[in-house]
Amino acid sequence: MQMLDSLMKFFRNLTFFIGISLLTFGCLEVSASAEAAVPRIDEMTVTTKIVRGNPIDSVHRISSASVKVLYCFTRVSVPDGEETSVKHVWYRDNQEIANYTLPVKGLHWRTYSRKQIEKGWAGDWHVDALDSEGHLLKTVRFRMN
Repeated sequence: MQMLDSLMKFFRNLTFFIGISLLTFGCLEVSASAEAAVPRIDEMTVTTKIVRGNPIDSVHRISSASVKVLYCFTRVSVPDGEETSVKHVWYRDNQEIANYTLPVKGLHWRTYSRKQIEKGWAGDWHVDALDSEGHLLKTVRFRMN
């Protein structure tokens, strides 16, 4: 009988220990996934105009004489909906020309940066989208003649 009581006590303690372990590791897992909730780029394009919050075209090749302004439109999703930011970094021939930090304030967010274009700015261009910690999320490339 005493042996049975000892075994019962052992299994109760073991069950308690396993339960606490699962709760602890479960909480750690939830915390890790919450920290990993980084913005996701659902759409990103360089465009000549934005109408009603949407790009009207997608630039792949364009003449610097034909435009005065280009926009980099980005549609962002944030899994937890927490406020964050996305940075657009504009490059011409791999040299940084401009960067803009853009707020993201919801689960699904649209934003854009605007770049004045000067005649004669020919070259290979790209825009990087970075999260608030500087990690690359997406790159869009285009050529300007």
